[in-house]
Amino acid sequence: MEIIKSIPEMKQWSNRVRESHKTIGLVPTMGSLHAGHMSLVQKSVSTCDVTVASIFINPVQFGKNEDLDTYPQDLEGDQRQLESAGVDVVFLPSRQDMYPDGYKTFVSVEGITNHLCGKNRPGFFQGVATVVLKLFNIVRPHTGFFGDKDWQQATVVETLLRDLNIDAAIERLPIVRESGGLAKSSRNLYLSQEEMAPALSLYCALERARQRVQNGEFSADVIRQEIRQMIEKNQQAKIDYISVCDPENFIEHDEIKDKSLIALAVHIGKTRLIDNCIVRRAECKE
Repeated sequence: MEIIKSIPEMKQWSNRVRESHKTIGLVPTMGSLHAGHMSLVQKSVSTCDVTVASIFINPVQFGKNEDLDTYPQDLEGDQRQLESAGVDVVFLPSRQDMYPDGYKTFVSVEGITNHLCGKNRPGFFQGVATVVLKLFNIVRPHTGFFGDKDWQQATVVETLLRDLNIDAAIERLPIVRESGGLAKSSRNLYLSQEEMAPALSLYCALERARQRVQNGEFSADVIRQEIRQMIEKNQQAKIDYISVCDPENFIEHDEIKDKSLIALAVHIGKTRLIDNCIVRRAECKE
C-alpha cells in the first residue's frame, strides 16, 4: 500500500493508472475509520481495479464552535485497516496543500442544501462540495463510494457530479449499525456509557416510525410527533430536526408518499448524531 501526501504525486499516480485502463475507486474519509467506512472500502476493492482512500479532516465544513480541533484521529490504526482491506493508496493531503494561502474558490449546491443538516449548519455543504470536487479532480476516480447514513451529503455529491459534468459515478451503500442499532459514526467515540441508551433512541424511534407506516399511519405530522415524544423521554437528548421529506429534494411531506425519507439529527450531550430510514407507503399492511 502506498502513502501519497502531495497533490502532484497523487495526480501523477492517477494518470498512470488511467493510462493502463484500470478503474479507480475513491473512498473519501476524515479518518477514525469504523465498519461503515470499511464497507465502502470493501465494495471499492471488490469492484474497482485499484482503490484510493483519502483521509482529510476538512476544515471548511466545520462551523464555529464545532469539533474541528477535537475530531477523533487514529492515523496508524486507519492505515492498518486500509492495508488489510487491500487498499492500494492512502491519500493524506495537508490543509496547507488543499487550502493554500490566498485560497478563494468554493462550490455551492443550491436548494437541496437549505434543508436538514444544511439548515442549522451554514457553510457545511459548501465545505463538503468543495472538498469532494477537489478530491475528484485530484484522484480522478471512476467511482466514489458514500454511505447512506449521510443521505443528504450523498445526494449533494450526486448533484454536484451531474451538474458540473464530472466524469465519475457514485455508489451508495446502506447504513452500518452497532449491535443495538446505533448508526456507526466516528463521533460515537464521544459518547459516554451513560449516553449510549439515549443515543439508541434515534434508531428505536425510526424503527417505531417504520412500523407505524407499515400499519397504515400516513400522517407525517403524527410520525414526527411520535418520534419527538420517544426521543425527548431522554433528558440528555436535544433535537436538532425531525424530518419526513422527499428523499431527493428534502421538501417536507404532509403525508407519507410512495417513498419518504425520515431523517433525524439529535444532540446527545455534546455529540451530534444523525440517522435516517426510507419508508414506503406500498409496504403498509392491507
